[in-house]
Amino acid sequence: MSDIYKIKAENLKAYGPVIGNRWFQLIVALVSMVMIANLQYAWTLFAIPVAKNVGSTLSIVQYAFTIYVIMQTFSQPVAGYLFDRMGQSGMFALAGIFVGVGWGMMGQAHSVASLYFFYALAGAGAGIVYGGSVSAAVRWFPDRRGFCSGLVVAGYGMGCMPFIPWISGMLELGDIGIPFMRLGILQGVVLIIASFLLRYPINSKAPAKQDTSVDPEKIGFKPSEMVKTPHFWLIWSMFFGITVGGLIVTANTTPFGKEMGIATTYIMLAVTLNSFANGISRIFWGWISDKVGRYKTMNISFGLNAVFLFLLPFLGGHSSVVYVTCLAGIMFTFGEAFSLFPAVNADLFGTTYSASNYGILNSAKGTASLFGGGLGVLLASSFGWSIVFAAAALLSLYASVMSVVLPRLTKPKKKISNSHFNKAVPSLR
Repeated sequence: MSDIYKIKAENLKAYGPVIGNRWFQLIVALVSMVMIANLQYAWTLFAIPVAKNVGSTLSIVQYAFTIYVIMQTFSQPVAGYLFDRMGQSGMFALAGIFVGVGWGMMGQAHSVASLYFFYALAGAGAGIVYGGSVSAAVRWFPDRRGFCSGLVVAGYGMGCMPFIPWISGMLELGDIGIPFMRLGILQGVVLIIASFLLRYPINSKAPAKQDTSVDPEKIGFKPSEMVKTPHFWLIWSMFFGITVGGLIVTANTTPFGKEMGIATTYIMLAVTLNSFANGISRIFWGWISDKVGRYKTMNISFGLNAVFLFLLPFLGGHSSVVYVTCLAGIMFTFGEAFSLFPAVNADLFGTTYSASNYGILNSAKGTASLFGGGLGVLLASSFGWSIVFAAAALLSLYASVMSVVLPRLTKPKKKISNSHFNKAVPSLR
């Protein structure tokens, strides 16, 4: 019996025919990601109305987006640590409360401070869901990591699509409280239900201590071991590079379009197509990576991302069609990073501590959000959008070039202490 069939059999026996089915687990992870999609990708619709509601400037309000992304990314290492050791149910239920209360109350925020607080709370919940869902995908599908992690994160990238027309219509009525509250309740309830369904495969959990019955060479890198490798810092810098431009577009599609004089109809079309392109890119490029390799896929897609970022401010302001096309192109060559990097992380450092390790790697996104939110708007107001997007294009080009360097490095090897080896292998006496 192959390892994959053995894993399937063990989990069906442990969890039953439904919960133990890995495709059912993939669906639960996917739906969970859809429930946090609006928190990031629908924000651009709310940014200007929220600024009016709290009586502040757009640049100040966009720092709320930065705070959200920081909380979403930097909460993942902590959540990952707890996932790896405590399981999923309690953590996902807590995430449901955070997301429901945080997003639901943002429409009731009448000060910048309260807006920051509730968006941060929602971000912490989103980080728990994101880390747990991606980790579940790569654990249940070691034979299809690229495709399945891509499918799950596509739920995050594409999940806001069904809600965009409704959100836009509600905002036109002038009451931002209703869409926030109703979506908060829906998202929170679904995530709490998911907490009773999502599981990790029984043979992928991190050992609580040094388990002498486990071959030490099959235990993945701990976070403390991973961050000591040059491979980690190289992929961290690549992740940062490709993420900056995408986050600038995510937060500022509507404000940038209005500044360029783009009609509202085309802006709404751009937001919708951005979501679709962002989501489908994670599936498409994840599938391509399983065929031609992760690094070649990165080289091509990140390079194209640099081209679209550079063209947007120079051509997008002169044509609504070009504006929509360039934005969709940026998101189609940006979203795949969130399926490729979890797979690369698992390839290099193993899956034993995958939730913790990817949470640390994902801090690159939190750092990039400084430029995607308020700081990006501030720089654009000082130097113009052309400079901002050109700088983002250079960072994407850097990520593309480094994808050629990374596979030339020797794969990192986990150091195994003599004491562990002596415990794991009985002495012959």
